[in-house]
Amino acid sequence: MTAGTGTTPVGDSSDVWVTGMAWTTALGSGLEEVWSALLSGRTGVRPVPSEHPLRNHDAALLPRLPLSMGPVARQHALTRDTLHAAVRDAGLVPSDPRLRPVLGTSYGPHLDTVGVPALDRWSADAVGELGMVRAPLSVTTACSSGSDSLLVGAELIRSGAEDIAVCGGADILTPAKRLGHSALGTMSPTSLRAFDAGHDGTVLGEGAAFLVLESSRSARARGARAHGFLVGAGSANDAVSPAAPNATGDSVVRAVGKALRAADRRAEDVGVINAHGSGTSANDAVEARSYTRLFGERAASGGPMVFATKGAFGHTLGATGALESIAVLLALRDGTVPPVHGLSTIRPDFPLPLPMGGPADITGRLGLSVTLGFGGFNTCLAFEGSQ
Repeated sequence: MTAGTGTTPVGDSSDVWVTGMAWTTALGSGLEEVWSALLSGRTGVRPVPSEHPLRNHDAALLPRLPLSMGPVARQHALTRDTLHAAVRDAGLVPSDPRLRPVLGTSYGPHLDTVGVPALDRWSADAVGELGMVRAPLSVTTACSSGSDSLLVGAELIRSGAEDIAVCGGADILTPAKRLGHSALGTMSPTSLRAFDAGHDGTVLGEGAAFLVLESSRSARARGARAHGFLVGAGSANDAVSPAAPNATGDSVVRAVGKALRAADRRAEDVGVINAHGSGTSANDAVEARSYTRLFGERAASGGPMVFATKGAFGHTLGATGALESIAVLLALRDGTVPPVHGLSTIRPDFPLPLPMGGPADITGRLGLSVTLGFGGFNTCLAFEGSQ
């Protein structure tokens, strides 16, 4: 697939264009503001007091949504505002009848809320306040929810069922989520250090990201700008455990393979990967094993650059795949990736280059976002840059 230079790439007729995107993170909400913070190695993780005993009181909290608002109100405001920003970035208005919302979350406010009438109420309320005409599709596949929302939206567009979809995920930090990860032992007692030899777990965060996906026909007709293209997607479920991934890497390899086949690309075409990089022993090990199987032959010559953003954003659960998709698109745009926060000694079995201590240059126009969710939900999204 080819794309021209300038603000309106040529694109292939089968491309799903990304014409709008927005995120809300512990580092801020502006696309360039947050990207600059990532490149400079900053983190939004800081001490967040809790009345409960936890393995770690650090988390990546959104500065503009005080915990005193309560979980339902915080999830609503986060979703509404980020969704509106993504639609606006695409040059559209929320009331456009062509817009189909596809919104994902892991648990949203539900673990800490009594009497929520329906598990998709958070998404319906947000699109309703914005004046969106179409009812939202709600996706809940644990930590892959944001990625799977994008996968669903892309399929709706490729099938001709929709011309424009706004897709992504939102998840807030709550006491029950912190207690759950502390009890499971997945929460680090120190800090999140993805792919580091001394890693010992994850640190939670909160945030949202939404991307406007659009058919080539629709985007061209209105002269839309493309941030890039979602050229392939794949998912696989290993279902071996409620929490731990399949240690063989079979499911991750299958998801990446599906995405590459859908994009009509090969492993050697990949220039950059935004890994799940949660910092847990099980997840980091299975990613190292999977990338060895997928790209091992290229490891000696460098292979694709791998980066991870959870050390900066915290693990945002159902939002993480959408946040990381935006990071991939910005990396492809600028030809550079941010350093992996907290990485000082790369684990010896990791086969591919990792940026440590500062940004690193990348080459190529194809990038992957890989997400591993509880319950074996593994998803890969393949993006192509617009330049």
